[in-house]
Amino acid sequence: MFFNEEFIAKVEDDPIVGIVDACEMVLNRIEELSDNQSWSEEEHELLWESASFVRLIVEVNNFNVDIEYPDATGDIASNCQALSQYINAIRDSFKEHAVKLSVESYTSRYKTALKNSFAYEFSQGDLERIQSLVNELRGQISENTNLDNAHKQRLLRRLENLQSELHKRVSDLDRFWGLVGDAGVVLGKLGTDAKPIVDRVREIAEIAWKTQARAEELPSDSPNPMIEHDS
Repeated sequence: MFFNEEFIAKVEDDPIVGIVDACEMVLNRIEELSDNQSWSEEEHELLWESASFVRLIVEVNNFNVDIEYPDATGDIASNCQALSQYINAIRDSFKEHAVKLSVESYTSRYKTALKNSFAYEFSQGDLERIQSLVNELRGQISENTNLDNAHKQRLLRRLENLQSELHKRVSDLDRFWGLVGDAGVVLGKLGTDAKPIVDRVREIAEIAWKTQARAEELPSDSPNPMIEHDS
């Protein structure tokens, strides 16, 4: 495959930027292979593989894209030309989305930094505990022999993204609750073998919930409705 498992995991986690990167990767590779005279069989196969991958990511994420996927013909040159145009058009369309996301990210960071804007604020102790738990999870996931590599990469990418955006003040807790969902999938796959991973995710979620409850002025002992509590 042209796209390896690690790259696919990154695209799944950040599909808009991932689509742009995938398009640029294949277009750069085509430029390296091109002899400026005729399309080769290798270029033909690479373009079909890459265009199919990009279309799948677009469909899985329900992106509204008014760019028609080309039909296959018996002529390599026609196919390659149409596929190249399709990939270029997809790249240009999603580049615009990626720029908008970057701008929104900058705005979010500064809003979080401003004291007068709403944000969830962790205590220093909670922040350090979450960092420690994330590091423990990274080691446990990497060493687990019952999870396939693609699933491991998705989980590790999730942890990397959470840790990179973990500050004392954050504008939302979406990545924390996404981690809870991932823990449920691991529990479903591994059963009781998942307990060390699930226990650490549960502790992270409890810290996030207490932080959210405090910010929303809920009673300090409010139970987290997203986590099953032992009776």
